[in-house]
Amino acid sequence: MTSATRQLPDQLNLSAEILKTLPTMYDLPSEYPDEPGLPDEFHDLQPQLLSRTLRLKDYATSNRFTGTDLNVYYDLNHTGWHKRPDWFLAVDVPRIYDESQQPRNSYVVWQEQQAPTVVVEFLSLNTERQDLGRFYGEADKIIDEEMREKNPASVPKLLTDEERASKKTPPDKFTVYEQYLKVPHYIVYSRYTKRLRYFKHDGSRYEEQPVHTDQAPAIWLSNLKIGLGLWDDYFEDLPGPWLRWCDANGNWFLTDTEQERLEKEAAQKAAQQAQIETQQAQKAAQQAQEEAKKLAQKLKELGSDPRTL
Repeated sequence: MTSATRQLPDQLNLSAEILKTLPTMYDLPSEYPDEPGLPDEFHDLQPQLLSRTLRLKDYATSNRFTGTDLNVYYDLNHTGWHKRPDWFLAVDVPRIYDESQQPRNSYVVWQEQQAPTVVVEFLSLNTERQDLGRFYGEADKIIDEEMREKNPASVPKLLTDEERASKKTPPDKFTVYEQYLKVPHYIVYSRYTKRLRYFKHDGSRYEEQPVHTDQAPAIWLSNLKIGLGLWDDYFEDLPGPWLRWCDANGNWFLTDTEQERLEKEAAQKAAQQAQIETQQAQKAAQQAQEEAKKLAQKLKELGSDPRTL
């Protein structure tokens, strides 16, 4: 991991005594329905595909965690402030939260002592400004201006830092990922515009990186040794393109069900081949037996006893 990605948020440098006084995952749940961006089937399936195709050479499944629509609490001064990434990956954290063996209720950075390494956001209607911050542009618009004019209340207003400070309003997602959590890899995808964008943290701010959507990997995360691309095929009977993990050569990583199906097909093929080979061996043995009988009969006709040969 580069030095830039090792620069940790301030809330990770805490003493054990201070940690005891702070709220934990059990105090900070994810059941808050007031987040912008209503969920749809894409937001349900796409994170599943990311989690099920994730393959990390340097991190065992027991030493990493992936979250979907799980609140991430990030600010010690406002312990109730949170963001809910569509999908995120944290490495160097245990898969299970503690000895209780229970699933996480949320992801509390000061308890985990590790900020997410990758965050992926899938743009929803009217969330593109929040998700892209200063990188938002005309090409990122999902709803046209006519629709916005008919329903202006649906367009979230981005506040300035001064306005947020005066109203004690939480910062937008982009600001949290860039300034509070310093997430090394921030990826944004719009299924409406088919636009994929990648922002890499240089230690102080995000710099947008080139994305090659006409090939796989479209994005290469060097410190994780994994690539991400647009897979134009069907997942759960729905057409793509879908975001999917791959290796450096663009070979897509399989889901558990795909791997199981291939292994089953391979086993069936091996069984069929073994059956064919058995049948061929039986046929060869039968032919040899018939040829031996013919030879014995021929020798008898010539006056020789095959048993004496």
